Amino acid sequence: MKQQMQGGPVPLDVESYPVAPEGLDLEQVHVYVRHGERTPVRVRMSDPPASIPADWQMCNTAKSFHETVAGHSPTVDDGLWYRKVVENRHGKTAEGLCLLGELTDIGKKSTYSFGTALRSLYVDRLKFLPPKLEDERLTYFRSTNIARTIESLQHIVHGLYPPSTCAPGTIPSIIIRNGIDENLVSNTLACKRLALLELQFAEAAVAVWNQRLEPLDKKVSKYIGGKPLRLDGTPRASGILDTVRSAAAHGFRVPSEFMDDDVIGLIEAAVTAEWFDSKPLVHYPTPCTSIDRPLVFKSEDGRRLGMGRLLADASEGMQRKARLDSKEPTKLLVHSTHDSTLAALLCTFDVFDDKWPPFTSSVTFELFRRQTPAFEQTNLSGLRALSSVWRRQDEHYVRMRYKNKNMVLPMCAEKGKHLPGSPEFCTLEAFQRKVGELTPRDWVGECFPRP
Repeated sequence: MKQQMQGGPVPLDVESYPVAPEGLDLEQVHVYVRHGERTPVRVRMSDPPASIPADWQMCNTAKSFHETVAGHSPTVDDGLWYRKVVENRHGKTAEGLCLLGELTDIGKKSTYSFGTALRSLYVDRLKFLPPKLEDERLTYFRSTNIARTIESLQHIVHGLYPPSTCAPGTIPSIIIRNGIDENLVSNTLACKRLALLELQFAEAAVAVWNQRLEPLDKKVSKYIGGKPLRLDGTPRASGILDTVRSAAAHGFRVPSEFMDDDVIGLIEAAVTAEWFDSKPLVHYPTPCTSIDRPLVFKSEDGRRLGMGRLLADASEGMQRKARLDSKEPTKLLVHSTHDSTLAALLCTFDVFDDKWPPFTSSVTFELFRRQTPAFEQTNLSGLRALSSVWRRQDEHYVRMRYKNKNMVLPMCAEKGKHLPGSPEFCTLEAFQRKVGELTPRDWVGECFPRP
């Protein structure tokens, strides 16, 4: 029995960050960060004996906003002040009451801390970014169009480059796309075939994991109205995991059964398999036997349609930086997104640890340049002699990091596909080749459901 809920936050560790080997210069960084701590997206387990509060009064900051009304009022042309007040399902209001799925004060603090850690690492320690932001092109900030990710990114930016460290007139932009164009998540809204694949995948997981969850009924059913805990139950197992993890992250009392690694670990394994497991054939042992899950979800199709476009954006950005060097000013790109994106990225490169990504965890791709001397012989114009010259030849490497650890990518394991002696540094060529395989040539066409 554990006293602390597993799956807690993993802050960005600046002190233990492994500096690259001598001769490698950091050129560009792509960060994909999950939003901060939030309330559950639905009310679950609020009745006794679980008694997890339905209403969370943990949203006390930024409850007022400025609504511009210039041109709409003959007497007021500089705006009005409003105060946002949340009303619960019973028509009651309370100070600091949160909406479902809203970033809480704890989440705002943790994302701000993530931003200050980015500054401590890339500004103070590595001198990669300037202390004062004078050119907005150095950075790129983008979020999904969800309130909690937008607010998280606002706090990250404030921690990284607060107003006092920005030159006059330099205001960092937060970029948001329309839902139909979004690629920071697996876009089932715009890709019907991906939606069908995910549905088939979920159904396959139900066939395997519901049987494995049965032994938990005696321990946890009393907390969900006597119902069995199932992937497709009411509430769903994923919803139970969400509520328990969110409650624990905010200090609420969680039933002791959910603090048991054997219980919460099995729930997490089932939900993770439902959402992310893309292995072609997996043996899931039960206490008495084992079950084969047939290949229903074609992992390569899911990876292409789900993460291909996002990785293509990152790969193209790295290639542009490698080709143009100082003529391409962008050095740090921060994307505020969701747990599903982080897990999908890790699955795509076969380095997922099968644990649900914690709040404010991040996947990072770092681009490095190594300049090596190369001997070259050239034929001088108009002469029969050869001239021997030395020139600089650039090599580029990509390092992926998650939970403060370097990820050794299987696709770069072969000799010649990584920096000798440092397998975590994948050659940019090998990285781009893999991304090219995952990038749909006609995403719209491939998204049409197949008969």
